[in-house]
Order: sequence, then structure tokens, then C-alpha cells
Amino acid sequence: MTDRLLTMEQAAQLLGTTARFPRRLIAERRIAFVKVGRHVRIPEGALTDFVAANTVQPIVPRRQHLGVVA
Repeated sequence: MTDRLLTMEQAAQLLGTTARFPRRLIAERRIAFVKVGRHVRIPEGALTDFVAANTVQPIVPRRQHLGVVA
């Protein structure tokens, strides 16, 4: 295991959110997590995968026709 296990607060800080958001991701089973006894941790790689999967790429505009429109 090479991934660091993050607390809710650490995960929230990396995402730039409150601790409630990673808790909701776990409750909705939208992100992988690890239970260590009664503690819940999020692998750092799971956060990276979540961000990559939800990243929206910008639309590249098509080249406009240079001809004269009458």
C-alpha cells in the first residue's frame, strides 16, 4: 500500500471543500474508502481518481470560415 490514508479534514482540504463533502461522497458510494476499525479514511489515489473522472475539458472552438458572407 503506497497511498496515504487521509482523514475527512485532510481530504476536504485537498478538494478545497468542507469535511461534509467527502463524507457525502462516501455515503453515496461515489469514492473508494477504507475502514480502519471505526475510523474511515480515503486513499489519496481515490481522490486523484475522483477528480480526474469528474474533470470537464474545455470545448475547442472550430475554425471559422474566412470566406466573405454575402
